[in-house]
Amino acid sequence: MIYSPAAQDHGLPHDPFKAIVTPRPIGWITALSAKGEVNLSPYSYFNAVSTRPHIVMFSSEGKKDAIAFIEETGEFTCSMVTKSLVGAMNLTSAPLPRGTSEYGHAGLEMAPSRFVKPPRVAGSPAALECKLLSVQQLVDLEGRSVERWMVLGQVVGIFMDDAFIRDGRFDTAAAHPVARCGYADYAEVDHLFSIERPPGG
Repeated sequence: MIYSPAAQDHGLPHDPFKAIVTPRPIGWITALSAKGEVNLSPYSYFNAVSTRPHIVMFSSEGKKDAIAFIEETGEFTCSMVTKSLVGAMNLTSAPLPRGTSEYGHAGLEMAPSRFVKPPRVAGSPAALECKLLSVQQLVDLEGRSVERWMVLGQVVGIFMDDAFIRDGRFDTAAAHPVARCGYADYAEVDHLFSIERPPGG
């Protein structure tokens, strides 16, 4: 099968795009408004895009509170979503009224950050503290603006629970992070395998 995304002529009951670009890390983003309102929301269009410096990206379908708050204050955090937190993460995706804290709605506790003002999720084993680099509205091939916004942030602080640092590494599998797949599906990372990069010529 091959089809045109513009025409959506695949004949399937659901668009398979997100099931093909998978698994996707979940950016559990906390942002503060200029008034001090807290927003916590999960984004499955999220990833690291640079190591020197550390830069992460997330993209929002629609200009939601997280984007507006980050534009106001220039900071955000990203907490790792784990299997034990996936139910709470799902609750934070609910469309609550602006200014209503998803932390309270999901029964989560906040932990203070060291380098930025927005807090992180207290129960998460790892979190990134970020400062805003840019917010970009996306455009399509015809140059038309679409209702999608991409945020780039530089990581200025990294929190790790010491319990997950083993043999000098962060033990990813022990943290059981959860990734987004297609449809309503998720994946749990509970084991890893290693491949050494081949030497150059």
